[in-house]
Amino acid sequence: MNDKALLRLLPSGAAGLEQMSRLIEQARHNIQLQMYIYRDDRTGRRIRERLIAAARRGVRVRVLVDALGSFSLSSDFFAELEAAGGELRVFNPLNLRRFSHRNHRKMLVCDRQQAVIGGFNVADEYDGDGIEKGWLDLGLLVRGELAGALAASFDRFYVRTEEKPRRFPRWRGTSERRARDSRQGRLLLSGPGRGHNPLKASLLRDLGRAEDIGIISPYFLPPWSLRRRLMKRARQGARVRLLLPGLSDVALAWHASRSIYPRLIRAGIDVLEYQPQVLHAKLVIADDTVFVGSANFNTRSLHIDYELMLRIDDAAIASQARGLFDHYAGLAQHIDRDTLRRQSGLWTLLRQRFSYFLMARLDPLVARWLWQRSGQHLD
Repeated sequence: MNDKALLRLLPSGAAGLEQMSRLIEQARHNIQLQMYIYRDDRTGRRIRERLIAAARRGVRVRVLVDALGSFSLSSDFFAELEAAGGELRVFNPLNLRRFSHRNHRKMLVCDRQQAVIGGFNVADEYDGDGIEKGWLDLGLLVRGELAGALAASFDRFYVRTEEKPRRFPRWRGTSERRARDSRQGRLLLSGPGRGHNPLKASLLRDLGRAEDIGIISPYFLPPWSLRRRLMKRARQGARVRLLLPGLSDVALAWHASRSIYPRLIRAGIDVLEYQPQVLHAKLVIADDTVFVGSANFNTRSLHIDYELMLRIDDAAIASQARGLFDHYAGLAQHIDRDTLRRQSGLWTLLRQRFSYFLMARLDPLVARWLWQRSGQHLD
């Protein structure tokens, strides 16, 4: 079996969570789980029970959750896991001075050989097919060399979660902005800070030369450089399709995205809004290259939060991804100028403009200010 055959797309949140459960049950040496949202519900308790069982059979279990994303968890939710020998750390405890930057990465790595990444968290709303029930999401099963790279990224982040803040953050870059190449693909990590951003650079390069582009994103508000790149490719004759939410869990993000629809449509970009359920998947297809992981196609994911994506340059994976895109696009509403005209009253336009200001202008500005003042980032 070749290296690329060790990768498999997981077409729904339910498929991803089920794969995670199987890997945890099979683990023999260590488990590394990193989640933005972990809820005390049926899904969260099911995964917790499997983690406890693994710890009791001698597996080293480490769990890292984000303080904001997993805010609803009680302080003793993982007490039984810790009593069995498991370890828990909480990223960036809530504090107004360092509130903005979050650990949005989602992954499970078992025995440093198998991993699951994607957009889904550990919560009931992700445990569905995205059509009949549950939010639309997807992920990737990874075996081999890239799983080892994911394990190493967890180790580094897990340790630095407990480190003291570095001094003079405004003049520092961040070592969490990095790339790791393998025969299977490329691991791209992003985070706050100055300096080269390998995730954004890879997107700009691949999208700037692709003839067939498909993007699925729940919160579509890219920086101007990426937006301009997409519009330029569409004007040059490339096929550019965006599958965005018709139903969203974040109303501000949905209205902000819709504020840029007219310019995108005028450039020749096809905009589709998914109808059956809330869309939460993250996927970028650029010809035979696929990006899968936790990052949304927006400024927060590219510049503010800690994210991870895998870049896979493989025709077979791209074909599978394009098949998923086409399937879900068949359940979407095509948005054209007439549709926008019918739906765009004065109040709607004002709400979209205000949402755009908050999400695209104010949020990055506040995040940058807090990062410079607090010194609480990982670098």
